[in-house]
Amino acid sequence: MQMSDFYSGLRDSVGDRPLLVVLGVCVLILLLDLVRQLSSGALPARNLAIFLKNGIVLGLIVGLAGVGLSMIYSILGFANFAHGDYLTTGAFAGWMTSYMIAGFGAFGLGDLFLIGIAGDATTVGVGAGVATTPVAILAGLLVAIVFTVFLSVAIDRLIYSRLRDEEGITLVFTSLGVALVLRYLIAFVWGQNSTGLTSTAEPKFSVSSIGLQINAHEITVAVCSLLLMFAVHYLLQYTKLGIAMRAMADNRDLASVTGIPTDRIVRSTWVIGGGLTGAAGYLMTLESGTLAFNTGWTLLLLIFAAVILGGIGSIYGAIFGGLLIGVASTVSLVWLPSGFTQAAAFALMIVVLIVRPNGLFGGVTTA
Repeated sequence: MQMSDFYSGLRDSVGDRPLLVVLGVCVLILLLDLVRQLSSGALPARNLAIFLKNGIVLGLIVGLAGVGLSMIYSILGFANFAHGDYLTTGAFAGWMTSYMIAGFGAFGLGDLFLIGIAGDATTVGVGAGVATTPVAILAGLLVAIVFTVFLSVAIDRLIYSRLRDEEGITLVFTSLGVALVLRYLIAFVWGQNSTGLTSTAEPKFSVSSIGLQINAHEITVAVCSLLLMFAVHYLLQYTKLGIAMRAMADNRDLASVTGIPTDRIVRSTWVIGGGLTGAAGYLMTLESGTLAFNTGWTLLLLIFAAVILGGIGSIYGAIFGGLLIGVASTVSLVWLPSGFTQAAAFALMIVVLIVRPNGLFGGVTTA
């Protein structure tokens, strides 16, 4: 009798959610094929380890940028499509600083300002890197954070604050306009060509017996991202400002009635979100070694995917979603050509949303 009840319940579950069963079978097939490739030698273990490492590094950057986007959405109530261009702007400000410090005295300031896009200050000549010019890299990271904070607060004061009471769609389209203005201001100053940034002489460290190596830039990205994420966690959970931000995310009207200074919380949201975005932009270009006027725009879809996958409004969801998106986009290289990796990341997002329509951390706002 019990066995028949089990089979009856299983049959009902399959009938109610057939798509879930199909997805489960597909995942099982992929896992079995991965094991087959590893055991047969068709996929060297070192290659899989490299895919995972690259995915985690990318995921940390996407997650860090996603935290800022998620905070702005949960507290201010709109999707900021200029977020990617904040990231690009912070990266340009940071690398301009790094180049001016690293190449000071050897090249003209005008050439250093153009960070290798024009002039004589080439990547090889300046040699900017964590190991070669650590002070320049640290200064660049700090400037990227501070500049993006000032930029985001200034744009909010000049534009978004005047539209705070309008419908969300108005702010969304306004943010698209801000994105275009920022992007083409950057293109006007630095041009539309991609440029190399970092020294290739960075030390590499072996981290496993299979020959997996991690360089100084990847270590810096991982350490800085984790420290910033922990700082956000601490702020939201253990400070008065964090408690007020979570209260405002839950119910803005009630927060205002109870005496929470909503204008101050809005300003703090832009400061934290902008700072994290600027850091993400600088760290991303430190790891990739290249920068272009549309760098943040091309990454924006992955950032939105991470936020949606984790659950809109959840900080931890953005972090976890970023890691999943990053790993999915690199591990998919086992089966797909490199041009299809973003498609694999979005496929993962769709699969998760089918199972959990509100995302992995759906229903958890701000923290």
